Amino acid sequence: MVSHATALPTACAPAQPILFGPASRQLFGMFHPADEARAEDSAVLVCPPFGQEGLRTHRFFKVLAERFARTGIATLRFDFHGTGDSPGDESQGELDGWRRDLCAAHEELHRHAPGKRIVWLGARLGATLAVLAARNGRCDPVRLVLWEPVIDGRRYARFLREQHVAAIDASFCIPDLAWRRSLGRDPAALPEEALGALLSPALRTQLGALTPDSLPLTALHDTLVLTPPDDTHTPQWAAEQQSRHMPVRLAYFQHRLDWTSDPYPNSAMVPADALNRLQGALHE
Repeated sequence: MVSHATALPTACAPAQPILFGPASRQLFGMFHPADEARAEDSAVLVCPPFGQEGLRTHRFFKVLAERFARTGIATLRFDFHGTGDSPGDESQGELDGWRRDLCAAHEELHRHAPGKRIVWLGARLGATLAVLAARNGRCDPVRLVLWEPVIDGRRYARFLREQHVAAIDASFCIPDLAWRRSLGRDPAALPEEALGALLSPALRTQLGALTPDSLPLTALHDTLVLTPPDDTHTPQWAAEQQSRHMPVRLAYFQHRLDWTSDPYPNSAMVPADALNRLQGALHE
């Protein structure tokens, strides 16, 4: 009798929780080993967003990392110091320290996947940190994939503040008008809290100084920038980098993932189109 059963594909090794970095500034990460039967020459370091955006996309990047691993691409997800599951106090969070964390994560991925060409995939403020870290020269990715990078710190902080006020309005049957009055009095003020995440004094100062001009790309790293079709600021920044003959390409990408809210209408926790787009970005 002929059997029509088909063999199931070999499962990847399970993700490995790791603590790494100097003893004074340890970081938590999840390393997803590549399927050895399909191993490629690349590995991916995921640079997560900040605050609620990081929480909102946690499952998305977990699924994406599992996809990468199954296709032979080792992947490391990690939390910046004082965020997520990493030790540290969120009141000390700031860009310079997080930039160094990113380089520590790069070195850790290099130890787990020696000889691989490491691609940094950053989203939102994580993408901004990728630009800052790559420019610093302490760690050297072969490529940057920047998903809606934050290029204007004040505009980003204002967005977080507006979302924070909207969330408070939606959470209570009698909204707290003090937050909305404060927003009305000074719309450009940098918030101390945004959707449950604390913005330290140092971080607020750094965001206030973060402008497109402060984020020049280097010629050392091929860069792909993904942004929505209605974004006018990021394309202008990318065009300025191209005018400096930097190896950067802009691609418009619309998705159904709302960065800051789980119950938002028409939002998806793990939209398939976004998974497919980012997975394909590694091979463009």
